[in-house]
Amino acid sequence: MVDLVGLVGLVIAGVAACAINSVAGGGTLISFPALVAYGEPTLFSNATSMGATGVGSLSSALGYRRGTPVQRGLFLTLAVPSLVGALLGAVILVNTPAELFRRVVPFLVLFATLLLASRNIITRRFGGEFHGEEHVTIVGRVLGGLVQLFVAMYGGYFSAGLGLMMLGSFSMMGLRDIHKMNALKTPLGAIINLVSFVFLAIEGLVIWPLAVVMSAGGIVGGYAGARLAMRVNPRLVHIVAVAVGLLVSVWFFVKSY
Repeated sequence: MVDLVGLVGLVIAGVAACAINSVAGGGTLISFPALVAYGEPTLFSNATSMGATGVGSLSSALGYRRGTPVQRGLFLTLAVPSLVGALLGAVILVNTPAELFRRVVPFLVLFATLLLASRNIITRRFGGEFHGEEHVTIVGRVLGGLVQLFVAMYGGYFSAGLGLMMLGSFSMMGLRDIHKMNALKTPLGAIINLVSFVFLAIEGLVIWPLAVVMSAGGIVGGYAGARLAMRVNPRLVHIVAVAVGLLVSVWFFVKSY
């Protein structure tokens, strides 16, 4: 028997997760535990969530494109390490025993939450409020590409907190405009999530009906979040996301230990 209430909840989780990813980051802290709460194993929930957030990132990229064009040169610089890193992370995930992954999840969620809670410190440290012209040196591109490789590996394994890690990577390249950084982050996040998702799907770890349901919400949330990013109060969204992350962390610790 189909759980209609549960499926509606997954659609809403997809909308909320991808909207939060567009505005503040940390949406996986909603989509992943929603699938676990629905009754799916953590390994399968992780893979399925990646598909939904990946589609949502594509939708966000379209939304940002209308207001903040992506810097194509930087995108091409980071696209290759993003693809390679995501694939490596997914390979590591597949070779991680399911029980070990279940035990590690609470710590991953807590780490992502703490990273999200440090968002304001990160943006202040790297000048996230600057909106002037930016110049990225060759050294900055190389350094940013290397960092992005490791960031993508994390994302291919467990995507929560991925967006904030990418902001740190971009800052090392010399980027300062937070809107330009978000516009660059969304298509790269889509690459990382979708590459790992495809690999995990081939390995049989994706629950397709739930991935489709949550992706439908992700498309709406991702685009709407990008269009509203400059109108809503990101601090409020940030606070809500951190609060949810802390609650989810406690829930996973209780559930796993």
